[in-house]
Amino acid sequence: MSTYILAKIKIHNRDTYAKYEAGFMEIFSQYKGRVLAVDEAPTVVEGDWPYTRTVIVEFPSQDEADAWFRSDAYQALARHRHEAADSDIAFIQGIG
Repeated sequence: MSTYILAKIKIHNRDTYAKYEAGFMEIFSQYKGRVLAVDEAPTVVEGDWPYTRTVIVEFPSQDEADAWFRSDAYQALARHRHEAADSDIAFIQGIG
């Protein structure tokens, strides 16, 4: 069953966040994920959306998602995101 990761990110330092972006795909491409959406201006139809970036990625399983997210390489890169932004990240199980 697929696992989706939804990341809602509020960037407050674009220069530092650019370091995260620069290394993201090199690490991500080593795993079985697919980037489904990246949007800095989603159309909000209800509520408030105070984020500067929203990302949705898909992995074939929870194990694959965990392997990427918890990898040493990704965690080393993620320190740039932690310094540059506030993030809310959730793993969501697919249906079927």
